Amino acid sequence: MRRNKAAVFLALFSIIAVVGIASLRLNKSSPGPLAAVHARLPELAAWNGCAQCHGGLFGSMTQSCFECHKDVAQQVEDGHGLHGAVQRRDGVEAATQCARCHSEHHGEDFAMVHRGSFALAGIADRASFDHVLIGFELLGKHRELACSACHEHADAKVLPEGAKRFTGLARDCAACHEDVHQGRMQRACADCHVQTSFTDVRAPWHDRHLQLTGGHGDVACRACHEKDTAHALELERQSPTTPRACAQCHASPHSDAFARGNAQAANKGIAAACVLCHEASHTSFRDERLVVTPAQHAHAGFVISGPHATVSCAQCHSAELASHALRHPGRSQDACQACHTDPHGGQFAVAGGASTCRDCHRDDSFRPHLFDAERHKETRFELTGHHATLDCAKCHEGDAHGVRRFRGTEHRCDACHRDAHRGYFELREPALKDEAAGTCRRCHDTASFSQGARERFDHGAWTGFALEGAHAAERCETCHRLAVVADEAGRSFGRCSDTFGDVSAAGRTCQPCHVDPHLGRFDREERERVVDGREGCARCHDASSFRSLVRAFDHGQWTGFSLDGSHEKLACTECHDSAARPAAADRGRAVTWGHAKGTACADCHVDPHAGQFEGGGVSDCAKCHRPTRGFSDLVFNHEIHARFKLGEAHRGLACAACHRSERKGEVDFIRYKPLGRACSDCHATRPRPFSRRTSK
Repeated sequence: MRRNKAAVFLALFSIIAVVGIASLRLNKSSPGPLAAVHARLPELAAWNGCAQCHGGLFGSMTQSCFECHKDVAQQVEDGHGLHGAVQRRDGVEAATQCARCHSEHHGEDFAMVHRGSFALAGIADRASFDHVLIGFELLGKHRELACSACHEHADAKVLPEGAKRFTGLARDCAACHEDVHQGRMQRACADCHVQTSFTDVRAPWHDRHLQLTGGHGDVACRACHEKDTAHALELERQSPTTPRACAQCHASPHSDAFARGNAQAANKGIAAACVLCHEASHTSFRDERLVVTPAQHAHAGFVISGPHATVSCAQCHSAELASHALRHPGRSQDACQACHTDPHGGQFAVAGGASTCRDCHRDDSFRPHLFDAERHKETRFELTGHHATLDCAKCHEGDAHGVRRFRGTEHRCDACHRDAHRGYFELREPALKDEAAGTCRRCHDTASFSQGARERFDHGAWTGFALEGAHAAERCETCHRLAVVADEAGRSFGRCSDTFGDVSAAGRTCQPCHVDPHLGRFDREERERVVDGREGCARCHDASSFRSLVRAFDHGQWTGFSLDGSHEKLACTECHDSAARPAAADRGRAVTWGHAKGTACADCHVDPHAGQFEGGGVSDCAKCHRPTRGFSDLVFNHEIHARFKLGEAHRGLACAACHRSERKGEVDFIRYKPLGRACSDCHATRPRPFSRRTSK
């Protein structure tokens, strides 16, 4: 209770103090003279005029300002205009502190709206004031005007009574400019005119129906909106109107099929189908940006596909031609010659000179053509085998003018293929020449020059050399070695002459192909040249094998060394070693048996006499032995062949009684010569000097 009483007392005391202070201040003088605009108002100039601006005892200065300047109060309240912009930027408190920008009590010469006022509002220079802040953008000619051109009192030092410096102007064009249309237009000026010039017009609302760009961008409004017509400018309203179709202004040069087909495909009426190809941004109906899709083009009767899809429109529809009818004559799918020159030089032209291109070519591409092997049967030359896989250009070459020849093409083999045999078979058997196909077909077919040729080729008939025996079993490449690089005729199958020289000059003998393993021994003058009508190797051999002989080999006749006695019983390999490696001179020759070491006994047999009977480096075994029967079959007669006659006294002795065994190096032998012939050489009581001498 005491607290409440104290609070009431404190409140009353405060009120009395404030009233007292206010009374004292009212008696004081003003801080300075008022500005001229306020000083001319009697209510402000009276002794109690301060309260009119400062709000008195219970008011505020802001409320007082807004009481007189209601338009400013409305800007702050609505948040628009210059004061609304300040409020949005600095807040409500800054927008309601009027004295912050408009100070007072500086005398009649002080302007309450000055440079500082604009600076505090965020405008450094009044001349560059952006009217966007107040919701009205100045563009074009308006930006060139001084403020006073629109704001009559912008530069007035003291505003006339009731006048406004910047506010209060209407934004309607007619407020400043004369309405030349005299109110006939249903749209506002700004709907069509811009601030740069009255002659520069716009119609952004026009885009709802047709963008005024491209070809429509520089057309005068009256060209489409003539007076006294249903589409006159004066009748244009804010509410939407029914737009016109292109055909209402422009005559269509297109065929009905083209227009109707595209309209139906796009689910549009034919009058509205133009926009499928022609856009508002195009500068003309021939605008280079115009695009006709292949699907749209097909409705003109010509399907664009394949190579046609890669060419520009101008390549078929020349822009140099003046009229649409000339540029777009309506070509059919079959009229290839309308655009393409005939690369065949009229070879396939029919009545009227037109070429039936589509008989052989597809609609969308000249390649690959449709004239296949089955169609080729209709000609004089059926494509079989390898011919069916070849490109046409292989047989149908171009002439001097680049035209490939199809009609009248030669169908003989030698017309296209070089004779890999260099005319050999033409000269050998002209009677068998096939006039219909040339000589090639006798051995070759169209699958391959090599396939089946070997089976059909009669080697004996065509070369004069029959393949018999081992020759028949050999691979052709044994004699016809394959070349690493084919010749100009494409032949890699070698010729015998390339390997063995001129085989024709050799009389079809073995030597051109086979190296003589006998080193010419059987071709010496003393040998027979012809045996049973056979020459060369055939004198002994047949064609099956060199080991196969046509007759028994006469060793004495052909070698000069007759096989008698023991020699006759020996196998050939006893003297002709088959396992021995051929000598360097024999390598490369077909040597089965090695060459005999010689005809002398010592060539094959070891001398058991350690050279006692050598004469001139040769031992004449036949003086004592009959080698054909055996070395033990002696023909030696001591009385005739030796210098020591045995006589009756020695004839009964065994040979070993006088001829004893000795050793020379690692060889044991019987001593025959030299021996002493004196009696004392054998009959003595002391050791024989000769024996002592020979034992060394």
